[in-house]
Amino acid sequence: MGLQEEFEEYAEKAKTLPESTTNENKLILYGLYKQATVGPVNTSRPGIFNLRDRAKWDAWKAVEGKSKDEAMNDYITKVKQLLEEAAAAAAATA
Repeated sequence: MGLQEEFEEYAEKAKTLPESTTNENKLILYGLYKQATVGPVNTSRPGIFNLRDRAKWDAWKAVEGKSKDEAMNDYITKVKQLLEEAAAAAAATA
């Protein structure tokens, strides 16, 4: 399986992450996903009263120097980590 296919597979798996996934982790995934699919930030930073979009923009800007492949690899690694943590948490409460 190529990197692009694996990235797409983990993008689908990311949609199954539990509601308890922290906003910080969601923002990390968002930034890596945008860097992998769009490239460097290509919009201006949202205004101070638009906190949600501003946080997403900042997360994307934080990974601006990564190549597409680096961003894909980091995204896959982060999704794997979050899925493992979710499985461990589920097992601990079972």
